[in-house]
Amino acid sequence: MAIVVTGAGRGIGRATALALAQRGESLALLGRPSAHLTRTAEEARSAGVAVDLVTCDLNDPAAIASASTQIEARFGAPSAVVHNAGIVHRRTIEETTDADWDEQLNVNLRAPFQLTRALLPRMKAAKAGRFVFVGSISSTLGSRNAAAYCAAKWGLVGLMKSVAEDLSDTGLMAVAILPGSVDTEMLEGSGFPPRMTPEEVAKSIAYFAIDDPRSHNGGIVEMFGT
Repeated sequence: MAIVVTGAGRGIGRATALALAQRGESLALLGRPSAHLTRTAEEARSAGVAVDLVTCDLNDPAAIASASTQIEARFGAPSAVVHNAGIVHRRTIEETTDADWDEQLNVNLRAPFQLTRALLPRMKAAKAGRFVFVGSISSTLGSRNAAAYCAAKWGLVGLMKSVAEDLSDTGLMAVAILPGSVDTEMLEGSGFPPRMTPEEVAKSIAYFAIDDPRSHNGGIVEMFGT
C-alpha cells in the first residue's frame, strides 16, 4: 500500500511527501514531470521508502485514469490520497479568460473528483483508506483577482462533504484541510503575508492521512497561522 500525493514538487505537497516518507510510508507522487518533483522523490527515497513517480497532467481526464491504473498495479489500494495539487492565475474578472477559468476548475476541483472516483472502488474493497482534500482559506471567502481559484476551492469542500457522506460505514474517511497564507510560491501576488510554513501544514496532513481514527469524516480543519 502507498499514499498518493498530487502536486508534490513544491510547497505543501513537497513538505507532505517528505513528512510521510519520514513516517515510513511508501509514496506514489502524481504530477507532470519536473526537476522539482524528481528532487522530492529522491529525498523521500533517502528515508528508505518506496517512491514511484506517476506521470499525469491533472488537466487531462485520460491521464488521470491511466495514472490510477498504474498506482493500483504497483501498490494495490492506496492507504490514503492527498489531493494537494493546485494552480492559480491572479487576474481580474475582466482579464480571466475561459481557458484560465477551465484550467483552474479542472486541476483544483475536477481532478480530485476524478482521481477519487477512479481509486475508490479498490479502497472500498479493502475497507480502509483516507482522502485528504487540501483546500484553502479561500474555500471560505473571496479574494481579489482569484475568482476561479476561490470557486474551485469552495467547490472542493462541497465535494469532500459529499464524498464523506458516501463513505459512512465503509471504514474510509474524507477530510478537508484549509490553510491560510502559507510561505510558498503560490502566495506571491496575493497581497497576504505568510503566516505558516509548508512543513507546519504537512504535519496536519500527515496526521489525517495516517493517525486520525476516522472520527473526523466530513470534517473541515482551518489553519490560520500565528
